[in-house]
Amino acid sequence: MFSSVAPLARLNPFYAPHFQLAQDGVRKRAEAAEAPTTRRSLAAASAAEEYSCEYGSLKFYALCGVGGVLSCGLTHTAVVPLDLVKCRMQVDPQKYKSIFNGFSVTIKEDGVRGLAKGWAPTFIGYSMQGLCKFGFYEVFKILYGNMLGEENAYLWRTSLYLAASASAEFFADIALAPMEAAKVRIQTQPGYANTLRQAVPKMFGEEGIWAFYKGVAPLWMRQIPYTMMKFACFERTVEALYKYVVPKPRSECTKGEQLVVTFVAGYIAGVFCAIVSHPADSVVSVLNKEKGSSASQVLMRLGFKGVWKGLFARIIMIGTLTALQWFIYDSVKVYFRLPRPPPPEMPESLKKKLGLTE
Repeated sequence: MFSSVAPLARLNPFYAPHFQLAQDGVRKRAEAAEAPTTRRSLAAASAAEEYSCEYGSLKFYALCGVGGVLSCGLTHTAVVPLDLVKCRMQVDPQKYKSIFNGFSVTIKEDGVRGLAKGWAPTFIGYSMQGLCKFGFYEVFKILYGNMLGEENAYLWRTSLYLAASASAEFFADIALAPMEAAKVRIQTQPGYANTLRQAVPKMFGEEGIWAFYKGVAPLWMRQIPYTMMKFACFERTVEALYKYVVPKPRSECTKGEQLVVTFVAGYIAGVFCAIVSHPADSVVSVLNKEKGSSASQVLMRLGFKGVWKGLFARIIMIGTLTALQWFIYDSVKVYFRLPRPPPPEMPESLKKKLGLTE
């Protein structure tokens, strides 16, 4: 199915829209001349599908939110041991020198059970984040697309993905912040608290409500670039895979084949996500461990080298995580028979303006 990824390496998904448009126009004209009957029309493909709800309806958004809860809550909880070691490497690099050393020291001190510390706030926090991230992304993508109009939404689709994902993540991080703060305290301060029920009242008693939201600005610093990359890179990678790698149109692929494409595109997006968001992740980990510090103070103290500690662990974690999240999210859409629009194609009105139709 995937004979070559070489063309993908040459593709920059963030081309200027008019340059990309020219390429698309030449390619589409050539394809039309070679095989005019090989592609199904979008209308025919849509008619063949039986959906449980209308695209952009309240039910659609609600079920997308359910998909977000499952995709983020389950995957982040599954990698709690790796996340725990990564956080400890960030806040105490002298003690936890590497991934394997971190696992060894943790098991020696707390036993195997110690690797599961922080699972409850992780599951609750990231379920809430997933609800807002994926649910609001669909809302803002449709909202901004309607504001731009069909032609501009196609031309500026990368900017559309970036704006919609940033807007969604702004609200998602407000939902995540309290549980993220509790998780980091449990994982990085031995003896502070072993469970969420112990951590929450203790944190509130020490610093009040601020204890749960002092990390929201660093979370925005970490998560908004991460999510912008996650969604924009995923959307454009899916588009590129179907255009350059998959040997047949998406409409002719089985649901299973489409989910494989989703997984591959998700992993590629995840690697870039980990890199762009790691410095802020380091700041969040240290900030939530310490009392009275600000994000700028932590950043200055860590320095350039310090903010990249634990990057390899995070690439493994986030790459796998992002791929699984997209796979689960798309699987939920398939299960609930939600509309899953194919990669965007040039509107007919734009083809006429460019003289691409006969």
